[in-house]
Amino acid sequence: MASTIQALPTEVVYLITAGEVIDSLASVVRELVENSLDAGATRIVVSLWPQQWRIHVADNGCGMNLDDLQQAATAHSTSKIRSSADLWKINSLGFRGEALHSLTTLADLEILSRPAGGNLGWRVIYGDSGKVAQVEATAIAPGTVVIVSNLFGSSSRRQGLPSAAQQMKAVQGTIHQIALCHPHVTWQVCQNDRQWFTICPATTTGNLLPQILPQVRQGDLQEVKLEVPNTPNSALNLVVGLPDRCHRHRPDWVRVAINGRMVKSPELEQTILSAFHRTLPRDRYPICFLHLAISPEQINWNRNPAKTEIYLNELSYWQEQITQAINQALRISSANLKEAVHTTRVGKLLKAAEAKGGYNFNPKNPNEGNDTQHSLKAVAQVSNTYIVAEHSGGMWLVEQHIAHERVLYEQLCDNWQLVPTEPPIILYQLSPAQVSQLQRIGLDIEPFGEQLWAVRTLPTLLQQREDCAEAILELSWGGDLQTAQVAVACRSAIRNGTPMDLQEMQTLLDEWQRTRNPRTCPHGRPIYLSLEESALARFFRRNWVIGKSHGV
Repeated sequence: MASTIQALPTEVVYLITAGEVIDSLASVVRELVENSLDAGATRIVVSLWPQQWRIHVADNGCGMNLDDLQQAATAHSTSKIRSSADLWKINSLGFRGEALHSLTTLADLEILSRPAGGNLGWRVIYGDSGKVAQVEATAIAPGTVVIVSNLFGSSSRRQGLPSAAQQMKAVQGTIHQIALCHPHVTWQVCQNDRQWFTICPATTTGNLLPQILPQVRQGDLQEVKLEVPNTPNSALNLVVGLPDRCHRHRPDWVRVAINGRMVKSPELEQTILSAFHRTLPRDRYPICFLHLAISPEQINWNRNPAKTEIYLNELSYWQEQITQAINQALRISSANLKEAVHTTRVGKLLKAAEAKGGYNFNPKNPNEGNDTQHSLKAVAQVSNTYIVAEHSGGMWLVEQHIAHERVLYEQLCDNWQLVPTEPPIILYQLSPAQVSQLQRIGLDIEPFGEQLWAVRTLPTLLQQREDCAEAILELSWGGDLQTAQVAVACRSAIRNGTPMDLQEMQTLLDEWQRTRNPRTCPHGRPIYLSLEESALARFFRRNWVIGKSHGV
């Protein structure tokens, strides 16, 4: 019987290998742009002709001399690693030496380059297997231009690829992701000889993000940069959308990057989502970009050919650092009291004030309380609902019920205690599902007669409430322990319409500022509105010249 196992022809092996790296227009752009960044480029121009399957990538990087150009597209040729040991100390975006060689099997490839400080540039056209087919001197500015033409023309792959519009969307997403990781780079992207989009350089990722997400304003974001303790050469850069200002319908903007490259890390993404739990409205997701700089010895990039998945040492340690960084970003402190505010929210408030002008404003006697060192100082209560607080840069309105709800919720999460109650609370006509739900969250409940049930333990906060039976019925209608904690906090928080004296307001403000997530209540509603002194000055036109204001 003849053997059915045979070695594949060399050209088939090359096509299979190329398929691991190059499978779309976006993957070509990614590989070429990463080479530009490795070359130190600060300006990258990407030009695409999708109908012609043609791509140009030009950069102002360090360039290549003729010797390097002649080796650039041969199999596994790279300047970035030399031995197997180098795989554990990778500091570049590319390192396998596969991309350019793969392109020679899938497309027509030529490269023009001139090294920095060189007097002459060279143009090299490559043939099959990356062999040099033509070399000529050329006039070119320092840097490199890579031209890929007739992509997938020698194979049947075009038939199975998405439409040109879908591929262009993928290209845009790829460039956006890379730009977030390298905010100092200028990007110019053209499609069919017309400018498509540009990205201007920024000092930080947080300053760059509004160019990519135009609906997000600079004041909607909080950026945190931390040196990571006990981990040399490591740092954490975090940009979060403040939960009272921006969020998404899908978890599509929970992004993780490591050492300059966007990666898929379900474990770290879940850590981010967990850190935002009970800060956003139902079925809404955060905006969060996390960029970790980690010592290369802690990372294995060899998990996926596209280098989008990694193995990360000490995963639990990094999850803890990420959670702490997000908590820091969401807190309110003296450092970010004077933050920029959402101008549309301020505008609506000022228009309402101008139109109605009839607020029930109850100033309190400043002498009632002692002078304190608090960053927010309670000065009044509006309609027995909003606390007016001042600080050095303006004033805040804090909704008292949901601020107190946030305080109580975090106390319950940290110290969920059930205490005996005597006499027991008697409930009537509970369904089996309601009984099971109360048992699930830990309450001691037992039959007490025909259609009667006795509840013998209660959450501490409900023990002194007159509406305790109604609160327990509310808990019986479903949800997990955290849902029950939210319900108890909401039921126990001070009601809107309740008068408060100055000391009570100040105590609530102090407790609220110390919570982990003070910007929103557990349901995701914003707790406060900031009115900066500059906004008030503009509204009252205090920047006018005195003479002109009198018509002189």
